[in-house]
Amino acid sequence: MRETATDTDEVRAALAREATSARALLVSLGADIAGIVDARRDSNNDDEHDPEGATLAYERSQADALRRSAEARLAAIGAAEDRLAAGTYGICVVCGAQIPVGRLEARPWADRCVTCA
Repeated sequence: MRETATDTDEVRAALAREATSARALLVSLGADIAGIVDARRDSNNDDEHDPEGATLAYERSQADALRRSAEARLAAIGAAEDRLAAGTYGICVVCGAQIPVGRLEARPWADRCVTCA
């Protein structure tokens, strides 16, 4: 991005890259979760007491938490696209201040300035 967060083509491209990344992560996590479910279904082991490592329940919980995070990021990206279309992108939704360009470069979907985040 440039020195201002108003170059809509750059912002749209950054948001599109982030959305593609989040969707790919969701596909991967979906496969991981399905694999964990299948492994649990095909086994009658009591993995809750396995001293060798993490349980299948723990692994599924971790994958599910990552899935929820990716879904939330996709929703935030959609909201950022809406703000871009409305002309309010880069303006904090809490206090109305400009969101620093560095923050928008790191998190193009950011809707709050550093102070309000």
